[in-house]
Amino acid sequence: MSRIAAAFAAYTFIAACCAAQGSLPGDPADETLEDLGLSTPLDRDELVQAVLDRNPEIEAARRAWQADLQQVPQAGSLEDPTASVAVAPLSIGASDARFGSVLRLGQELPFPGTLRLRAAAAEATATTARYRIEETRLRLATTAALLYNDNWLVDRALAITREHIDLLATFQRIATDRYAAGTAPQQAPIRAEVEAARLLHRQVGLFTERRRVSARLNALLHRPATAPLPPAPEQLAAEAADEVAVATAAVSRPAVDAQRAEIESLRHRVALEKLRLAPDFEVTTSYTSTWDAPEHRWTAGVGLRLPVWRKRLHASVAAAEARLGAGESELAALSDAVAAEVEIALAAAQEAGHVERLYRNRVVPAARDQVAAARAGFETGEGTMLGLIDAQRTLLTAELSLEEAIAKRSKARAELHRVSGRMPWTSKSARGERQKP
Repeated sequence: MSRIAAAFAAYTFIAACCAAQGSLPGDPADETLEDLGLSTPLDRDELVQAVLDRNPEIEAARRAWQADLQQVPQAGSLEDPTASVAVAPLSIGASDARFGSVLRLGQELPFPGTLRLRAAAAEATATTARYRIEETRLRLATTAALLYNDNWLVDRALAITREHIDLLATFQRIATDRYAAGTAPQQAPIRAEVEAARLLHRQVGLFTERRRVSARLNALLHRPATAPLPPAPEQLAAEAADEVAVATAAVSRPAVDAQRAEIESLRHRVALEKLRLAPDFEVTTSYTSTWDAPEHRWTAGVGLRLPVWRKRLHASVAAAEARLGAGESELAALSDAVAAEVEIALAAAQEAGHVERLYRNRVVPAARDQVAAARAGFETGEGTMLGLIDAQRTLLTAELSLEEAIAKRSKARAELHRVSGRMPWTSKSARGERQKP
C-alpha cells in the first residue's frame, strides 16, 4: 500500500470515528431519526419541520403569548371590592353602652370606557406576542435551511476532495511507471504525493466543519450535540420559486405585523392616559351600630378620584403620546429596512444564479478539458507533472466553486423567503446529475 493510500485510510478511519460519535453507548438521545420525521438522505423540508416541532424557543414564545392572553380578562375586569370592619374599643364589655362596630364595603368604578381600553391594549399586546411566535418560527426555519446548505456543501467538498485524492493517486502511478522507465524525473511521483497530502490535510478541516454544522443542527433540534444525522443528498433539491416573483409579491413580515400591533396597544394607552383626566368613582355602603336611631345605621354613598394635579396628568399623556410616536417611527424604519432587505436578498440570489451558471457551463468544463490535455501531455512526455498538478488544482477549485455557488444560491433564496415573510420550503425534484471528472 502506498503512503497516499495509507494516509487516506487513516483519515477515513478518523472521519468514521467522528461520524459515529452520536451513536456511542450511553448517548442521552433516545429518539430515532424516524421519530424526528427525518429520512435518508436528509431532506431540507423535513429538517425545517422537525426544528419547528421541537425547538424550545418556539415553545417559550408560545408560553409568553399565552401569558399575555391571560392579561386580557384581567385588564377588562373591575378591581376587587374592599371590605373593612371597625369597632369602638371602649364599648367592649361596657355595661351602660351597646357594642359599637362599623362594617364597610366599597367598589371602585373606573370612568366609563376605561375597562374597554385596558382590555383592548392588553389584547393588542397579546397579538404582538403572537406575531413574535411567527417571527421566531421564520428565523429558526431559515437558520435550519441555511445550515442544511452548509451541511450539504461540506459533504460535497469531502466527496470532491476524495475524487481528487484518487485522481492524484492515478497521476502518481503514471509518474512512477514513467520514472521506472526512465522517461520522467523522480520528483514527478513525489509532487503527486505532496499534493495528495495537502488534500488529506484539507479533509481534516472539512471533518471539523461537518462536526460544527451537525452540532448546530442538533441544537436547533433540541438534541445532544453528537447525535447522528442522516447524510446529505448528493444533489440539492431544485427550487421552483422564482426570485423575482418572491421579491415582488406582497411582503408579510411577522416583525412588521408585531410592530403594528404594538402601535395599536400604544394608541389605547394614550387614550387611557387621557381618561385619567376624568374622575374615577367608588360606590360604598356601610353599617354602624353606634347610632341610636336605626334609620341612621345603614348608609350608602359614592366617592370620586379628583384629578386636580393636572400638570402630572398632562405629563403622563405627553409621555404616552411620545411612546406612540416612537413606535410609529420604528414601524417606518422597519418597513424601510424590510424593503431594503428584500432588494439586497434578490440581488444576492440573482448574482449567485449567474455565478452558478458561469461555473457549470464554462469554468468547470474548461478546467476538465485542461486536466485531460495536461494528462495526455504528461503521458506522452510533452508535459510536466507540475503542469498536470496545476491543472488538477484549477479543476478542484472550479468544482468546489460550483458547489459553493449552488449552496450560495439556495441560501440566498432562503434568505429572500425570510425577508419576504415566507417559509423556505422547496420542491422535491432534484437537479441534473453532476458530471464526474
